[in-house]
Order: sequence, then C-alpha cells, then structure tokens
Amino acid sequence: MNGIKGIDLPDSRGRTGLDRIGRDLTGNPDVVVRDVELLATAWHVLRRTTFDYRHRDGRWTTEQRETYDRGDGATILLYDRERRTVLLTRQFRYPVYVNGHPDGMLVEAAAGLLDDDDPASAIRREASEELGVTVGELQHVFGVWMSPGSVTERLHFYAAPYTAADRTGPGGGVAEEGEDIESVELDFDDALRGTTDGRIADAKTIMLLQWAALQGPFRQNADMY
Repeated sequence: MNGIKGIDLPDSRGRTGLDRIGRDLTGNPDVVVRDVELLATAWHVLRRTTFDYRHRDGRWTTEQRETYDRGDGATILLYDRERRTVLLTRQFRYPVYVNGHPDGMLVEAAAGLLDDDDPASAIRREASEELGVTVGELQHVFGVWMSPGSVTERLHFYAAPYTAADRTGPGGGVAEEGEDIESVELDFDDALRGTTDGRIADAKTIMLLQWAALQGPFRQNADMY
C-alpha cells in the first residue's frame, strides 16, 4: 500500500506525522478536535481541522478551519541612536505585488523563519545574511501572532543597536534561496513618516518603528514609560 508524503512517508523536508498536529490539544474545554486533514505539504503545510466548539450560550457546533503552518519567525529593528538612523531591507514580495502594491518592492525590517534555531539565534542569522550586521546585545520586544485567522506563525520581535563597525558582511540574503535583498539606512523620523504616507507598509516594520518612538530608543520622554 502506498503511503502519503508528510503522513507516513517523509515529505520534501523529511517530515512525517503532519496530520497529528492539533489532535492532542486539551487547553480549552470548549474545543474538541475531531479530525485533521493534510491539504498541502510543499515547503509549508496547509491543514483543514474539524472540531466541536461550545459557544457562550452553551450550544455545540461543528466547525472547520484551514490553517497555514509556515513555522515561527523572528524580526529585528537595528538602530543607531547617535545618528538617529534605522537599518531596514528592500526586497520584492510577490504576494503584495499581486494584491495592489505598485511594484512589490517592500521596505521592511530584517526577518526570517526560525527553522531549527531558537528565536535569538535565528534573528542573529537573518541580520547577518540580509544586512551583513553582526548583532551584539538583543532586546526582546514582544511575540505576536500576525494573522491569527489562518496562519499559525508567531513572530518574535527584537531590537538592537548597530554601528558602522558592526556591518561586517555583504548582506543581500542567501542567493541559493533566491534572495536579493538591498539594505536601506533611513533617518528614523523619515522612516516613521513613511508609515503614514505609504512608503513603509509592512506590519512588523510599522510595529517596530512605533515601538521605537513610544517606548524604545527614540522615545521623547523615557520617564513616561
């Protein structure tokens, strides 16, 4: 009998048992998972889960949700407090291009999936690959589910200072993975203006820039927080 990739046969990333994820959840007594179907196992995983859900009025209904599992990720805002600059990336993003962005070239904070690393190690790797920066001390800002209606990913947000001496590599991303990433150094106030005039339209980057202005390295009055 032939097996199914991702279930009893390894998929392209060597994974099996992908239909078991979610079946043993017990944290919410109002949710009982009944079935998990594997819809796609390309680089990431698409599942359809059937579960019973108890509403606030006591009614039970059977629901279905599709979830896209791409693993968790991390992102970082690199800043130079003295020069009042931030170091971001610019790269082509097809999903935004096909959904209304003029050219798909998105300005955003460096980011990437954790893969098999912890969040701190992963973001150090991404900062080195994308921006050529060797990151020193990290500050964890928050962990956020960015699209909780359908995507399982939790994104870990970091910030760290940088100087010219920390730019030890070429950056640009990993060419073998199809990455073609430009480093963009911006005046912080101009970057913040970009979040309101449309030049910066990436959610994680807007969140980090607003954090930097309200609570982070560029806040006006530290005593307020």
